[in-house]
Amino acid sequence: MLGTIKRASWFFGCVVFFLILFLPGFSKLQSLRNKNRDLENKIRRLNIENALLEEEIKKIASDPDYKERVAREKMGVVRKGEIPIKIIPQKKR
Repeated sequence: MLGTIKRASWFFGCVVFFLILFLPGFSKLQSLRNKNRDLENKIRRLNIENALLEEEIKKIASDPDYKERVAREKMGVVRKGEIPIKIIPQKKR
C-alpha cells in the first residue's frame, strides 16, 4: 500500500515536472502557429489585391475609355468646355 502511494506520488511529481517544463513552450508554439496562419491569410489577400491592381494598371494603359472614366470618377477631371456640378446631399435630421 505504501509502495503504491510512493509510486503514484513519484509519477504525479514527474508529470508535474514535465508540464512545468514543456507547457510554456507548447503554448508559445500554439500562439506562433495562430500568428503564422493569420499572416498567411493576409499574404493571400494581399496577393489577390495585387493581382487586381496589376490588372487595373493594364486596363488603364491599354483602354482609353477606361482611363477617361477613372480620371472623371476618381480625380474629378473634366473636358474643356464642360462645367462640373457637385451635388451635396442634405444632412439627415
